[in-house]
Amino acid sequence: MGGLIEYQEAGRRLIEKLRLYTDPVAIKYIRDISEIPLQARRPSAKGQKWALCQAFTYARRHRMHVGMTSDDNFCIPSTVGHRWEDVPNEDLIESQVRQGWHKDREAEEKRFAFAMNLIGEANYERMAEFKGFVCSPLADALVIPDSILIYGDGVQITHIIQALTYEYKYPVTSSFEGFGESCHKGSLMPFLTGKPQVVIPGMGDRAFSGTTENEIAIGIPGHLVFYVLDNLFKSGGRLNIGQPVRTVLPNNITERMTPGYSFMYDKIQEYKNKRGK
Repeated sequence: MGGLIEYQEAGRRLIEKLRLYTDPVAIKYIRDISEIPLQARRPSAKGQKWALCQAFTYARRHRMHVGMTSDDNFCIPSTVGHRWEDVPNEDLIESQVRQGWHKDREAEEKRFAFAMNLIGEANYERMAEFKGFVCSPLADALVIPDSILIYGDGVQITHIIQALTYEYKYPVTSSFEGFGESCHKGSLMPFLTGKPQVVIPGMGDRAFSGTTENEIAIGIPGHLVFYVLDNLFKSGGRLNIGQPVRTVLPNNITERMTPGYSFMYDKIQEYKNKRGK
């Protein structure tokens, strides 16, 4: 792990190496509003409220520092889902039943149980310790991030996944439902569980925060940014597709086009010959 300057440099290197269209977002969870730096804007200070995904957009596209608490967030399900306000789970489920996102109460109860299983009981209890977050463009982060949320196209996110799994220390396993993808999946879960999560931006991201049709994202625990940078473009060695992508339409391809292909081809022939005998 590095200090703040190292995290800021990591943000600049990610942008340069992956040719990202927007800044990676550094997210720090806070236990008290006194932890919000003076440079960070709070919507409530101007009599406004934003959604959490809008805060990410202001950070990554407009390079703003933003402090968010329940007083700043109009997306009240995410406030309660983050446990920034003390509301019984039954009321949260009832609010979502009334929204009609899923078929009925049974579906919403299953959804909640599924989310609880992913987060874990201990982490769920831990969530109540926090009252908000600060987010910034990583290259100018004000504090060392708990999570880093990186938006990009499919190839850019694929490079990050390949870096995380190069030694298979950090396999990426994600579930999707089209709701709360950036604020829960992309920022909170990597912080709580220590595991990366792929994000397919959902309802709020598309409707409120200007996330484009071609963007997806990945959330990683903050410290893993250095691991990602150390392993970018190593997968496959000279066969890595690179950035920008080296696209080819080759002809006359055989099963011996790569060492791995050639090995497997020989093995297939070997097993065929054995069975033939």
